[in-house]
Amino acid sequence: MKTIEYRTVDKSTWGAGPWQNEPDKKQWLDEETGYPCLIVRNPVGALCGYVGVSRAHPAFEQDYNDVAADVHGDLTFSGFCHEPEGDDHSQGICHLTEDGERVWWLGFDCAHAFDLCPSMAAYMRFMELSAYGAYRDLSYVASEVQSLARQLKDAAA
Repeated sequence: MKTIEYRTVDKSTWGAGPWQNEPDKKQWLDEETGYPCLIVRNPVGALCGYVGVSRAHPAFEQDYNDVAADVHGDLTFSGFCHEPEGDDHSQGICHLTEDGERVWWLGFDCAHAFDLCPSMAAYMRFMELSAYGAYRDLSYVASEVQSLARQLKDAAA
């Protein structure tokens, strides 16, 4: 699986911040674990991280509440691909593979209390309300995704 980045979200009203130069979706294969990984921007502008496990993994088809993992905000997603409409792979929790492998995604989001969500922060500024929190940038989310991949690899051993 090759690394692919997509930039499709209009962030022109969000103001200045690291989100302006980040991709809105990134897929890659974690070299250490061999697991497919994703980062996808959600509708409020926060990044979400995902790791895919195969049928042989004990977390395959498990509810995220039943999988032990220490990631930002805990796991908040489990499921198969949420296919994008048509041939648009730039959004959604899905990835392009060479072999058509079907994986079970486990993921987390960075839209919790004290997380800054750029789209929501822009709306709050428009309403003359104060926005607070820390933005969890691409580097932070990628590190959490790699940590999740290692934890899932250890759970399969």
